[in-house]
Amino acid sequence: MLRLFQPSANSKENTMIELAFSKNSSGLLPAIVQDSQTGEVLMLAYMNRLAWQKTLETGKAHYWSRSRNSLWLKGETSGHVQEVKEILVDCDQDTVVLKVEQIGGAACHTGHRSCFYRKVSGDELIVESEPVFDPTSVYGTK
Repeated sequence: MLRLFQPSANSKENTMIELAFSKNSSGLLPAIVQDSQTGEVLMLAYMNRLAWQKTLETGKAHYWSRSRNSLWLKGETSGHVQEVKEILVDCDQDTVVLKVEQIGGAACHTGHRSCFYRKVSGDELIVESEPVFDPTSVYGTK
């Protein structure tokens, strides 16, 4: 597993890399998620300080769910977790790119591999892929 926490040079304690969470009034920063092998963009999510800490501690992607207003381990319901292989931080330390291994083949709650499975073509959205799983069988009906 990828070691994400860095040992402190001056002590035996672990130190967490700090991001600029205060730049956004909600304390949320965008996390762009890519397949670590292909570079395919799988999804965009948001992280707060707790999601960042949990991601660093576990090596599995954690996000802040804006709809549920709670911490969310990606794949906690579906089993389609994201194992973090590499993290890139932008120049302002307010956006991250997580390069992941997508377990189970799908990152999107609609059952598609990527949340970006539709393409604009004129005035239409064209579906470019088939779902990997049936979301109703995983999440039930709403």
